[in-house]
Amino acid sequence: RPVQLAERIRAVSTAYGLPLDPARAVHTLSVGERQRIEIVRCLLQSPRLLIMDEPTSVLTPQEADRLFETLRKLAADGCSILYISHKLAEIKALCDRATILRGGKVVGTCDPRAETAASMAQLMIGMQVRPASRAHAASTTEQPIRLDVRGLDLPSESPHGTDLKSIFFSVRAGEIFGIAGVAGNGQNELLAALSGEAPASRDDSIMIDGTFAGTLNALHRRGLGLCAVPEERNGHGAVPDFSLVENATLTSHQRMGLYASGLIRTAKATDFAKSIVTGFDVRTPGVQVAARSLSGGNLQKFIVGREIMQKPGVLIVSQPTWGVDAGAAAAIHQALLGLAAEGSAVVIITQDLDELLAICDRVSVLNVGVLSAPRPAGEVSVEELGLLMGGVHGAAATPGSILSVTA
Repeated sequence: RPVQLAERIRAVSTAYGLPLDPARAVHTLSVGERQRIEIVRCLLQSPRLLIMDEPTSVLTPQEADRLFETLRKLAADGCSILYISHKLAEIKALCDRATILRGGKVVGTCDPRAETAASMAQLMIGMQVRPASRAHAASTTEQPIRLDVRGLDLPSESPHGTDLKSIFFSVRAGEIFGIAGVAGNGQNELLAALSGEAPASRDDSIMIDGTFAGTLNALHRRGLGLCAVPEERNGHGAVPDFSLVENATLTSHQRMGLYASGLIRTAKATDFAKSIVTGFDVRTPGVQVAARSLSGGNLQKFIVGREIMQKPGVLIVSQPTWGVDAGAAAAIHQALLGLAAEGSAVVIITQDLDELLAICDRVSVLNVGVLSAPRPAGEVSVEELGLLMGGVHGAAATPGSILSVTA
């Protein structure tokens, strides 16, 4: 009975900190919100065996802790749980035994409570993982502003989406600015507004290197030096049935000179695709294969690499390391830091708070379409960001405002 099922969905999703609206159409949901559906669908069935793949990517730290409590209770009641994750700290906190896979093969088993995250990561990728680091810690406060967002208001194109409300922030040359938030709080709308997929009503609401760009489309913004990586890989970041060469050409033909007189320069496009595969260690039999043939992590590396290798003045990237292993994540982080070191302004929209605090200079939180005032990454904790993500936030960011958070 639909009414009873809807009531059960609301009750279970609320109890586990995974809010869902049973009336929403799935195609209107973000990738993270769709993942909530998968989790709740399993919990509705009182499982005896529960298999979970990266379940906390849609949760605040507080909600993740609550989910862990639930999983421990399910295990105590006799439910067997197979927990798949790249987040090794979660494996240590939750699991009794761990099996490490590399290249589709088992390379080791261990008691995660007796291991360090670094030792398990080394088993995963076959070498020691070196965290990304800046070559120097030069201040960016005197650098020019490359992206300036001033009073951006944008109604969502979806009736169930999130309206953006008076968004203010700026990013200077050499700076990485992080935006955290639980899926469904306006991240997709913000990326569309910044990339030009959903132009604003006011030209002066977005400036790229001093040029008004609020009403420009994506192609014109790319001409000004802005590149973007969307959250969803297949169907948005890449066309599944297109080859890697064709997908490389889609967003880079203008900046990389891959066309002339209206025709694609095939040899040059192929070379560019090969350089992405080599530079970002994309595991593929060749650049002529369809994008859909790559694993999610390898396609992610290809899409991120395609945008970074264009050397944009401004890069907007959503969920840069979603679905990639620890080694690939470190490589992507290093590439983003390298791009910033060369003078680009980088905006990272992600739900991974460890990622934000590791490589960002300043961070804000997007909640119900409202952006909190930026804070230096070194002055904010995971717990504070989690509270902001959960809705305990102050006023929207405005010029000169100061955010105070008490945890």
